[in-house]
Amino acid sequence: MTPSLQARLGYASLTGPRPRNEDFCGAVTPDGAELEAKGILAVVADGVGGHANGREAAEYTVRGLLSDYYATPDTWAVNKSLDTVLGALNRWLLSLAGRTRESAGMATTLSAVVLRGRRFYLAHVGDSRIYRLRGGHLELLTTDHVWEHPELNNVLSRAVGLDAHLSVDHADGELEAGDLFALMSDGVWGQLGDRRIGDILRAGHDPQEAAARLAASAEDAGSQDNCTALVLQVDSLPPDRLRDTISRLRQLPLPPRLQPGQQLDGLSVDAVLHESIATLLYRVRDAQGRLRVLKTLRPEHDDAEAAAALAHEEWLARRVNDAWFPQVIPHPPRSHLYYLMSWHEGATLKARLDSGHRFGSGETVELGERILKGLAGLHRLSIVHRDIKPDNLHLDQEGRLRILDLGVAASDGGLDGQTFEEINNPGTPSYMAPELFNARTHTANEQTDLYAVGVTLYQLLTRKYPYGEIEPFQTPRFGDPVPPTRYRPDIPDWLEAVLLKAVAREPRDRFETAEEFLLALERGARRPLSVPRRSPLMKRDPQLGLKLLAASSLVLNVFLLFLLMAR
Repeated sequence: MTPSLQARLGYASLTGPRPRNEDFCGAVTPDGAELEAKGILAVVADGVGGHANGREAAEYTVRGLLSDYYATPDTWAVNKSLDTVLGALNRWLLSLAGRTRESAGMATTLSAVVLRGRRFYLAHVGDSRIYRLRGGHLELLTTDHVWEHPELNNVLSRAVGLDAHLSVDHADGELEAGDLFALMSDGVWGQLGDRRIGDILRAGHDPQEAAARLAASAEDAGSQDNCTALVLQVDSLPPDRLRDTISRLRQLPLPPRLQPGQQLDGLSVDAVLHESIATLLYRVRDAQGRLRVLKTLRPEHDDAEAAAALAHEEWLARRVNDAWFPQVIPHPPRSHLYYLMSWHEGATLKARLDSGHRFGSGETVELGERILKGLAGLHRLSIVHRDIKPDNLHLDQEGRLRILDLGVAASDGGLDGQTFEEINNPGTPSYMAPELFNARTHTANEQTDLYAVGVTLYQLLTRKYPYGEIEPFQTPRFGDPVPPTRYRPDIPDWLEAVLLKAVAREPRDRFETAEEFLLALERGARRPLSVPRRSPLMKRDPQLGLKLLAASSLVLNVFLLFLLMAR
């Protein structure tokens, strides 16, 4: 049986000498798919003392976080989910505080732990604390948000409900079986101190007993505040998940710019293959002398967003375990951020075009069938390539085709919150479907990939683009595509019909799936498609149509005027 994330928890909350307990704590321990997607969440909050409704602020915030965190999309990063929910709760507390004089100033500290997969995530505001006991060593994982004041203790500089802008501290790290997390209000840690807290946690009690001893010990020691403690112990961990592995890798530093002959993690650089605005590709040899491709970022492109994008690309590439794509090569341990792919001798279709190769109809149809088979597999994984073009289509020396570069690919099950809707429309303009030039209303999808395949096949045959070449930042106007037979009269009528359908201006006139496009190529002349009729001028170019209509009207009026004068 495959092990899973299992943890035990216990909690205790004592009022102490205060007239009212303004602390609140809670936890959710789901199972099944929810445990895998969202993890275990434990929270401690301490309502701001001396203000009305401190308890209400703490309880409302904890209950709101415990319920709303699990309602956020599974594709969101943990930190994004926590920030989104806490931001909404902060705004709500501020609105409540402004309604009555009694509610003015209601706020709360908050410390939360999420255990998901083999990693933990922290969110912290205020002066409640989170400790971790690992291997007998006690470590404080949070920093108190308090102002230094000569006469007052623990004057909060941050709290939920204190300011319109909520700033939350986040941290994350790898879990180990046996880890013990202790969340507690200042009534506990302020009275006991780290040494006593460590002694209680090291005693080997179960989590409930440990939490009870922390709270009771603080009260017995003379704490003048509410005493709340929540203890979470990790008993077992699931196998290493890809998402968690990639999340760990993107914390690695970028390698320096490498030159042939240099070494990195036992890999010897053979050549620099390609350099783009953001990425570097090297051909390297492993310890056994096998050639690989190493992909990383340029050293000057060292930012969190770029690192996350490269990690996401590797994550997608690992999911695509298919002969139509280069394969990711495991290479642990990695000291820097990069990943390895299989190396294949050969050339891209763009390189073949540039070398003067003339693609015939039969060869183009065969290539189209291979591209569509690979793309169909990609789409079944809910991945959109978004940059199909001859540059990203490779033929090896045995004639096998591979689809390259998932650098701008998107998936609706993406890593840490990336979805079709949340990403812009990158790609190469001449291969982008007309609707993508209005990114506010249209985003890339499987059908826009098929449009790019159509443009690619058109270009292989004609060395032209169906709507002409489109430059970056240009806002093109699309009429009807130029029939490819204008450039290549030897193209069969049935193939022309397929290409024109693939690159039709309107999405409703194109192929809906890769399988439909593939079937049209396979059937060929046996069951040809009808050649689309040319669109009326008013539909192709309304402005030009109106101008011609106005000109015709003017000519007609002049003619009529001439007839009247002739009489």
